[in-house]
Amino acid sequence: MLAALGFATIAALLLLTMTRRASVLVALVLLPVSAALIGGFAGELGELTLQGLVKVAPTGIMIAFAVLYFSLMVDAGLFDPLIRGLLRVARGDPLRITVATAVLTLCVALDGDGASTFLITVSALLPVYRRLGMNPLVLSGVVCLGAGVMNMVPWGGPTVRAMAALKLDSSEVFTPVLPAMGFGVAWVLLASFLLGRSERRRLAALSPSGSAPDGGGSEDERGDLEPTAVKTADGERRLLPSPGGGPSPGDGPGTVRVPPLPRTWLTAFNLVLTIALLVCLIREVLPLPVLFVVGFAIALLVNHPTWEQQQTLLDRHARSVVLVTTMIFAAGVLTGILTGTGMIDEMAEALVSVVPDSFGSHLPVVVAVTGMPLSLVFTPDAYYFGVLPVLAETANGFGTDPAEVARAAVLGQMTTGFPLSPLTASTFILVGMSGVSLGDHQRFVFRWAFATTLVMTAGALLTGAIPL
Repeated sequence: MLAALGFATIAALLLLTMTRRASVLVALVLLPVSAALIGGFAGELGELTLQGLVKVAPTGIMIAFAVLYFSLMVDAGLFDPLIRGLLRVARGDPLRITVATAVLTLCVALDGDGASTFLITVSALLPVYRRLGMNPLVLSGVVCLGAGVMNMVPWGGPTVRAMAALKLDSSEVFTPVLPAMGFGVAWVLLASFLLGRSERRRLAALSPSGSAPDGGGSEDERGDLEPTAVKTADGERRLLPSPGGGPSPGDGPGTVRVPPLPRTWLTAFNLVLTIALLVCLIREVLPLPVLFVVGFAIALLVNHPTWEQQQTLLDRHARSVVLVTTMIFAAGVLTGILTGTGMIDEMAEALVSVVPDSFGSHLPVVVAVTGMPLSLVFTPDAYYFGVLPVLAETANGFGTDPAEVARAAVLGQMTTGFPLSPLTASTFILVGMSGVSLGDHQRFVFRWAFATTLVMTAGALLTGAIPL
């Protein structure tokens, strides 16, 4: 009964959010509470919910201050050179922008942390997408694909959990799937090319001239897609802050607005502080929430030294913080109830019990292919510490090395699936900062993410990382 109740809760959550019948926040809270009441856990409801909230509290704190930190850096213009560089290379071409998004994500995601990857890439690239009129779902989708593949690194969540759950080392789990990871990177670049080409055609159809902004026109025809600069009194060229590069409403004829001269020392300080913060995040010098709290406090004091300036910045970005953190704590209600009531454990056992004996020798392939869809049902901890040991033991009974099952799990579960799952906190960072709904994001990128799993599984089969 508990397994059925758990599956019904997850199915209802996905159905309601993907069809927009209820907001994600409402579904994440009321569905598990209803399931707990139906399952006879009314007396334990408060304790179970509180346990879930306590577990996600560090993540909520980290994300709140991380959003504030990177919002401050965006306001300070830290990413302006990157944006100008992307626009210059892309020449206003949506296809090139999309491929550049994939390349940037693959580089930034080397730290193995999805949250920081989403914060950095979306903060840097969303202004570019808005300026070109591109679909923000393309941004969230390409970032999702790139971060998913790079999440396989040994210090990333899936591989660490798989090694810990089965007591294996990286040479047994990660090294054999490196070629498959290469297949995944190649697919992400191809997928970004295809998505970019489609977006170029869409924008071309909307253009009055009927031509795509791909650099094929004259400089004047596509000038509004390039960074617009003017000469200041000191002879330097400055980027205009307005999206169109021209004067704002209310400016007189011929008015040219020149922004204040940038404080070079402050830009250098912000860059050094951000690099130092990222290094500390990768090396885990302190817990991630502590690093972002301290980093934001330092950045706020240096960039906005007065109380009035600090309050203005907090007021400006309060909405973004609330939208993201409320989703995380709502997800804590769901995971706390499903875990505390034992529904997750029962769901795992139910899945294993339906595996036919004839599938025993092919279990690694089955695990790899089903891993991505199952990431929508199970939390990372539930899958790797609850489901994976049972699957590995089952495969061992059929003469299959448990390490092969671990590799298969890493290929799909929480790699290509984690940026789509409502059970993963960082998913809400991606969709929240991109300004898209979870349901739209899932519908848009699901087939591309699943194709990534299939490509990497094929690569693992070809290279012998998992047996056929």
